[in-house]
Amino acid sequence: MSFSYVVTGGGRGIGKAVVGRLLGEKDTVVAVERDPDALSWAGPRVVPVIGDAADEEVAAWAADLAQESGTLRGWVNNAAVFRDASVHSEPISEVRALITANLDLAVVGCATAVRHFLAAGTPGAIVNITSHQATRAVPGSLPYATAKAATEGLTRSLAVEYGRHGIRVNAVAPGSVATERYEAFLASHTPEGRQAVEEQLARLHPLGRVASPAEVASVVAHLLSDEAAFVNGATIPVDGGRTVLGLDPEARE
Repeated sequence: MSFSYVVTGGGRGIGKAVVGRLLGEKDTVVAVERDPDALSWAGPRVVPVIGDAADEEVAAWAADLAQESGTLRGWVNNAAVFRDASVHSEPISEVRALITANLDLAVVGCATAVRHFLAAGTPGAIVNITSHQATRAVPGSLPYATAKAATEGLTRSLAVEYGRHGIRVNAVAPGSVATERYEAFLASHTPEGRQAVEEQLARLHPLGRVASPAEVASVVAHLLSDEAAFVNGATIPVDGGRTVLGLDPEARE
């Protein structure tokens, strides 16, 4: 039997790594992306859906395509909006919109997945990608940190409500990850500046480095698998100990 999955924000970074990990030998992954160029690498078992993952019609389309390719087994809400804003300097409407933009991505994805699992009468698993900032916010990151904290609450609520239907919902909270966005940030610095950033991040993570996207993807794949059949409502930090250490050189006045 072949399975299918949906991964939002599946074209780059963690999402791309998750797609590659889930493909296996015969499964299909529907990757939702706003930027068609981000999926130029996609092979025959990666089904691209170009659109906003927070759009209910786009999410439903992704679920339908996944079920056409095999039994829908898992859904990963990875898409995110990265933009800082502070309540003292930005319009309140903009702060609210940024919170909503990130939270909607998780709510729409979770709701769509739950409805399809229930309609098909099959068990399934959902993984929400959150962040270490859900518990340890960085100044300036209020919209993102707030939405990710809410997403972890959403994860627990769904786990309680739908566990009896065989639907498991968990979250993965990465620390810093060496994605394309991270590499672009480093590239924007002088060689000396880049070295300083890397040294700061090494101190920030007890393992002395940032994660690779593949290391996060491996935990996501595990939570979607039968090997994690009794894990439900959990948030798993994949941050090299960043959260428990509690330092944050990114903090600023």
